[in-house]
Amino acid sequence: MTDRESAHYWQSPKLPDLDLLRARYIRKVFARHTHRTYVIAAITQGVEAFHHGGDVHRVGVGGLALINPDTMHTGHAGTPEGWRYEVLYPAPAVVARIAAETTTIRGTPGFAVPAAHDPVSARHVRAVHLALEQNNALAADSHLHAAVARLLRLHGGPLPGRATRTAGTRDAVLARAVLEERMADPPTLEALATELDTSPFALLRAFRRAYGMPPHAWLTDARVHRARALLDAGTPPAEAAGTVGFTDQAHLTRHFGRIVGVPPGAYQRGRARTYKTGSSAAF
Repeated sequence: MTDRESAHYWQSPKLPDLDLLRARYIRKVFARHTHRTYVIAAITQGVEAFHHGGDVHRVGVGGLALINPDTMHTGHAGTPEGWRYEVLYPAPAVVARIAAETTTIRGTPGFAVPAAHDPVSARHVRAVHLALEQNNALAADSHLHAAVARLLRLHGGPLPGRATRTAGTRDAVLARAVLEERMADPPTLEALATELDTSPFALLRAFRRAYGMPPHAWLTDARVHRARALLDAGTPPAEAAGTVGFTDQAHLTRHFGRIVGVPPGAYQRGRARTYKTGSSAAF
């Protein structure tokens, strides 16, 4: 493998509920973050390592990283040579439809394991990328259905229901709502705890238990998600940065790259257009 990193994040207008990423990373470190979509990442070279559910998982060639929506995880190289992968980000509605058609899963479908060695599914993932590069949406959609159906059958099940809300959980939910509402100018931890009639330490502990990360890390993740929506709507990156509470475009770019994997400008250019050879962002 070369020592150059590159990434291309894109979407085909013919499959608007699916995002794709093809990347080669060596020194890349993904911060703790979540996705609103499912993540199906097929490793094609090297090894990716990632934190998920309190453990570190390592995935090599022929394996897949499988992440459910709103699930905290990270990502980094599992070997000095880094890793290369092709990723699908299907919307929850897509996975739900495929699950209803092909499985007996009751409730919200999801992956029961964060990593699996499944070369057949990995080939389907790569076939989706290849088909869309060739502007063959029918083949891409067929391979997408085959991959999701197989993964749910072999490695899936219903996602756990919501846990019973304790007083601490309610405080965490209320704190999240406040942070979402005041994203551009959030309160301090102490001010937030006072507003919710609890202590900073108790709120910090409850928030981490509910969302897998402390409030400040969750806020950064939420800001990036909101920035993505603004970018999708055509908002310039500098304007999106200020709207969600980042100090400037450079601030947005730093965090965006640590969560999405590409700079905001490259992300915006790659969305809602057909694949173009050579449009990857090199780092």
